[in-house]
Amino acid sequence: MALQHATDDNFQTMVQNGLTLVDFWAVWCGPCRMFGPIFETVSEKVPDVNFVKFEIDETNRVTPTKFGIRSIPSVLAFRDGNLIEARTGLMDEETVIAWIKELQSA
Repeated sequence: MALQHATDDNFQTMVQNGLTLVDFWAVWCGPCRMFGPIFETVSEKVPDVNFVKFEIDETNRVTPTKFGIRSIPSVLAFRDGNLIEARTGLMDEETVIAWIKELQSA
């Protein structure tokens, strides 16, 4: 599935079905800019998982506050709209793929 972009307005709809990983990031965040291409590559390799990017900016503050995002990049995993796990910090491709396998087998 193609990488999608969420806002406060459409976030709940984006995480509603199946396993979804959401990358919370910001343009000014160096590690976020490093992680972005990794997240996109994994999204192309794992088509049965939904991948969503959520840019934390002036207009999108409700969702990060709701989930207690205090450090970015943060990746939250949802199953059918329910938060099941979160990880913070830069991850490499192998780590993200291994995490997805753990989530799928749980």
